[in-house]
Amino acid sequence: MKRRMRWMALAASALTWAAAQAAEVVFQPVAEGVYAFVGETEGRTYENEALNANFGLVVTPAGALLIDSGASWQGARQIAEAAKKVTPQPIKWVINTGGQDHRWMGNGFFQAQGAETMAHAGAEADMRARGPEHLKANAPVLKEKLDGTGVVLPTRWLQEADTKLDLGGVEVRVVYRGGGHTPGDLMVWLPRTGVVFTGDVVYVDRILGLHPVSRTRTWLQSFEALEALNPRVVVPGHGRVTTLAQAQKDTGALLKALRADMGRAVEAGTDLATAVKGFDATPFRHLQHVDVWLPQLANRTYLEMEME
Repeated sequence: MKRRMRWMALAASALTWAAAQAAEVVFQPVAEGVYAFVGETEGRTYENEALNANFGLVVTPAGALLIDSGASWQGARQIAEAAKKVTPQPIKWVINTGGQDHRWMGNGFFQAQGAETMAHAGAEADMRARGPEHLKANAPVLKEKLDGTGVVLPTRWLQEADTKLDLGGVEVRVVYRGGGHTPGDLMVWLPRTGVVFTGDVVYVDRILGLHPVSRTRTWLQSFEALEALNPRVVVPGHGRVTTLAQAQKDTGALLKALRADMGRAVEAGTDLATAVKGFDATPFRHLQHVDVWLPQLANRTYLEMEME
């Protein structure tokens, strides 16, 4: 009997711990009428529901703008419920900042509520190609929490490098320079408040990621466009709400160092293994996952520059 009671106590404790680890979406103010949810900087889990990224909310007199829709129908519903705690205004517009799953796989939920969903046309091919892959990859992680999720593309494709939108009387500028982390990566700039939502153009606190679809050349161009904005507040794709200086330290400096070092190695004919081992990681030791991921970043950058 005592053994059973001890087991039940341990099980209850484990359930309490698991509940504490469940994703809780809370939007915090970063400027007047502008809010951000800062997600975990670790990977996707059943508990965080792949909401391991940052999302934005801009409240206007005519409705709310959501920046990124989450990785699933259920995650999108959680985002919508969190938005209701900030404003009675319905989410009328959604901007997807890139082709990663948590940027757009919740589109179906918001379109069902009547929202207009937008992304840059540079994201379309990537979304179409990798949408089914996102579903397949998330299925064993999210399990039943993925129910209802489908590949639902945006209803509007933006075409220009700089698109000026008037959403409920609020000026919103969408800045696109060819992507980076994914081909469709863009930034949402709010000139009145000086806030920019960078999507995956900026990572702080943790090291950035490179995938087969990533391109450091256009990523650096996107980052330079961020610097030209000179924002007061930077809401990165991952990591805490921050400043331009911190974004330069954690993302800009790393992109520049990778391209400079690997570019010199390719030009000199240095072999890949030697180039990767020779990369100086010292300035980036403060970033989460640096020891595991930095060699991969150097490897991918070398191969990319070899093809340029």
